[in-house]
Amino acid sequence: MQTMYEQMDTAALDAALADLTRQVDEVKAKGLKLDMARGKPSPAQVDISRPMLDLLSSGADLTDEGVDCSNYGCFEGIPSARRLAGEFLGLPADQTIVLGSSSLNIMQSVLIHYWEKGVPGYTPWSKLDRVKWLCPAPGYDRHFGITQDLGIENVPVRMTETGPDMDEVERLCAADDSIKGMFCVPKYSNPTGITYSDETVRRLATMKAAPDFRIMWDNAYAVHDFTDTPDVLANVFDLAREAGNEDRILGVASTSKITFPGAGIAFFGSSAANVGEVANTLKVGLISANKLNQLMHTRFLPDLDAVHTHMRKHAEFLRPRFACVEEKLEEGLAGTGCGTWSHPHGGYFVSFDGPEGSAKRVGALCAEMGVKLTPAGATWPGGNDPHDTNIRIAPTYPSVEELSEALDVLVLAVKLVSAQLAREARA
Repeated sequence: MQTMYEQMDTAALDAALADLTRQVDEVKAKGLKLDMARGKPSPAQVDISRPMLDLLSSGADLTDEGVDCSNYGCFEGIPSARRLAGEFLGLPADQTIVLGSSSLNIMQSVLIHYWEKGVPGYTPWSKLDRVKWLCPAPGYDRHFGITQDLGIENVPVRMTETGPDMDEVERLCAADDSIKGMFCVPKYSNPTGITYSDETVRRLATMKAAPDFRIMWDNAYAVHDFTDTPDVLANVFDLAREAGNEDRILGVASTSKITFPGAGIAFFGSSAANVGEVANTLKVGLISANKLNQLMHTRFLPDLDAVHTHMRKHAEFLRPRFACVEEKLEEGLAGTGCGTWSHPHGGYFVSFDGPEGSAKRVGALCAEMGVKLTPAGATWPGGNDPHDTNIRIAPTYPSVEELSEALDVLVLAVKLVSAQLAREARA
């Protein structure tokens, strides 16, 4: 599809370029300093969890079902926290471990474990000639960094409206035993906001793959709904167990965007065999995680119903911000052919695609006008977006007023770069 600028005659295009350049100069003169680079909750969102801080005082009972949370021990996590983890992940509590605040850290630890020791019964990945990892893209840059740091070859797989392109995933896994795993953000995926369809989840759980193939099931946005029609995700653990592949799925989640970012509790869950085996390695370097933090969290959020009630408060902050994104992009770019974007029901991001060859230029132009975006290319392994189109919009941190202004800048940048590309094609 051509952009509106590609459809103009040269005189009209040059006039449009002059007008857009003038508008950009006017914005630069304002000296804006706006940030849409990372998916962080706003300060007001974080504040709704402050009552949790009052739950443990010097006179509080610091035990959880007989566990003394003020002392060493209970590596796997206190009973109430493991039950909450099980509800989050869709697993029995005894197939979970509750650790520190970071699910990303858990993922790195587990992958290092397999890199150094191997999946039980198989060669450590570090001793193989070649190890590959599937990366649905656009996707989460920090995922790609973990495997890249280990020397694993990241292989991008295109995201579709129902999740990763499963025809491609199945073809690659069936043909290549060096593919040892895959990242998945299955609900409100980062950055597209897509939730995997039931069929996609089933195929991931049942497809042919190397026996030591593992799926890192990062359900980071499991409860982050902000519409009246939230997406529903199938239970991958049940489907994998039925197919005899229960060891395939490595589940993680955390409360980082539920309570306090960087100060929540994080969960790992998998088959009983996986949990026991990974725990044996992690125990070497950790006697127990912060059980007082676990206790404080479960007294504030004792079960998943309480979590959903809490998340409805978060939704009151998120809903107007995502509505603002939709309104500004629709108002500024609908019908221009200069961009398409996702329409999520939850999560923290909107995925935007401009014309081919535009994303880096749009990001640089936005920076010149005082708006910081996630670096173009970050949503692809190695920072290499093959068509240079994707931009991750993170609308959660700024106020609605700041967000509105930042989006006006983004729309203007997309228009000018689209016009420039159209003019360069005629040179």
